[in-house]
Amino acid sequence: MLAIIINPKSGKNYFRAQRKYLFQLLRSQHVAFTYRVTQYPDHAIECARELVEKGYDQLLVLGGDGTLSEVINGIMRAEISDEQRRRIRFGLMPRGTGNDWGRFWGLTKNYKRSLDLFFNGKDQPVDVGCVTYWRNGIEHHRYFINSIGFGVDPLTCQYAIKLKPYIGSHHVNYLFGLFAALIKMKPIDMQLMCDGKNIVKAALYTMNIGNGPFSGGGIRQNPTADPRDGIFNSMFVEKPTLVQILKAIGRLFNGKLTELPFVHSYEGKHIELKTRRHLQFEADGILMDIMGPCEVRCLHHAIQMTVPQYC
Repeated sequence: MLAIIINPKSGKNYFRAQRKYLFQLLRSQHVAFTYRVTQYPDHAIECARELVEKGYDQLLVLGGDGTLSEVINGIMRAEISDEQRRRIRFGLMPRGTGNDWGRFWGLTKNYKRSLDLFFNGKDQPVDVGCVTYWRNGIEHHRYFINSIGFGVDPLTCQYAIKLKPYIGSHHVNYLFGLFAALIKMKPIDMQLMCDGKNIVKAALYTMNIGNGPFSGGGIRQNPTADPRDGIFNSMFVEKPTLVQILKAIGRLFNGKLTELPFVHSYEGKHIELKTRRHLQFEADGILMDIMGPCEVRCLHHAIQMTVPQYC
């Protein structure tokens, strides 16, 4: 059964045309479907959870990375068996600012092509990330599909959100937000562990854990990350000098950032960040505030996505 989850605020300039085309196509082909339109933050979580618990096993998302991330959270929180969850497949008609998850699969804002892929592509099992943290002694979980960032990453998102009313929904938001974050960021003392092994104990300036290779509107912080391989590709940087920052800026989009000697990279399935300080992070561009420590795990082939045949 097919369900559609729509974020009308994501890429809203073309919202009506896309929805009209989609609904007309489905009705002309006599495809039964239901749909939900999100109305507030985290509404897509509620919608996705309700739909999959009712038996819907195909979810088409009209929105950006944040909307998709909420849908993934709804699916992963639904009270269904893991076997049922692995049979659920989702598709994406990208409409957001960054569209980093769609970029990996060659999905653009060409909504007609995205819809064609949803019906004629192949089903590909993909990994999902899970962040575990504690608040007042209670364990909480947040899921992500593309990446999670600490330090400069969430600060960049924070500034990009503030700039959106002035610049609009463009990846330029992230670029200006990044410049502001690079100046304002104060390092966080923490210990990093990967798969039970100590990686470093240092003042962390920025860190990105990638399920996919893109973040921030096309920045390639983890260029070899692949959401099908069961591991995260991660990078972190301690407090850099101005010269190092300038060198890094020139490599943000060409996949050569991790070649710099002060950018540390590693791979793993289970990453621990040990700190007792306030810790902000962004998961697929959604900001979260917690108190450390936290753990990040890779859930291998947790769900299926419909992707192009050549992927």
